[in-house]
Amino acid sequence: MSKIKIILTTGDLDGIGLEVATKALNNIGPKKSVQFIIWRHQGTTSRYLKLLDQKFSRVTVSTLEQALANETSSLVDISSSLPPAFWVEQSAVACFKKKVSALVTGPLSKTSIQNSGLHDLGHTDILKRIANVKSVNMGFLGSKFNVLLATGHLPISDLKSTLQLQTITKAIEHAQKMKLCLSAAKRRLPIGVLGLNPHAGESGLIGHEELNLFPKIKKFAKEKGILIEGPLVPDAAFLESNWNKFSLYVALYHDQGLIPFKLVHGQNSGVHISVGIPFIRTSVDHGTAKDIFGKNKANPNSMIEAINLAIKLARQS
Repeated sequence: MSKIKIILTTGDLDGIGLEVATKALNNIGPKKSVQFIIWRHQGTTSRYLKLLDQKFSRVTVSTLEQALANETSSLVDISSSLPPAFWVEQSAVACFKKKVSALVTGPLSKTSIQNSGLHDLGHTDILKRIANVKSVNMGFLGSKFNVLLATGHLPISDLKSTLQLQTITKAIEHAQKMKLCLSAAKRRLPIGVLGLNPHAGESGLIGHEELNLFPKIKKFAKEKGILIEGPLVPDAAFLESNWNKFSLYVALYHDQGLIPFKLVHGQNSGVHISVGIPFIRTSVDHGTAKDIFGKNKANPNSMIEAINLAIKLARQS
């Protein structure tokens, strides 16, 4: 590739993905040796396209193949009739085949994916399938602290059987890899691994997972040369006084990590990154926000950070 190619998918047609993507690109503007490719529905109103036209000389095509054939334009706009889940699938294939440098995704609902006919539960499952890997972890980079989830979109009823030693140690390996996105100072700090139970089990009085798993987890980390601390008490781990003690937190399940992350960061900062796939994927850290669709109220900061991080990682690779 003569240029870094960053491909953006804009998610649900009745969500804020296109709004935040076009606002973000308008904020970032053209970048030297970077080409942006953006997917959007062919029925899009002109309001947000005008934001692109303020900064970019936009070329419109109808397929990804046509977009990839364009080597000169700073921004290629794919006006598509495909369901948005297929935008993600095709873009992931292009990343996997190294035809584009990085994928940045807007919010896409699970129901939208299912309604498209795909059987994947979310973005991460699409990426795992395309990359043919078994373990991918969701990471979240914020201005205050960073989180990696050991498990993803999993029912609580399945959590205990899923949280085996290998699941957590793989998450710790991926957390160590995620450190490469952090500053040199942050990289020197240990990874904080949360306990599963209230009070991190209280020495076995409230569950035995910590007693059974963490001696083996610490042995694994020592053998791998990975600095960790844990099990951290979950209800105290995210206190502000602890933010600068750890490079990132490994949360054992979805809400354990994302409730505090989103509560603190909101839409003012925060980037979702997929760790464990052989290409770059960043994303906003928020949902489709369909209640404000079309009202021009969406905050683009998370998308701005996601695009800038994708460019940074692509330049480093």
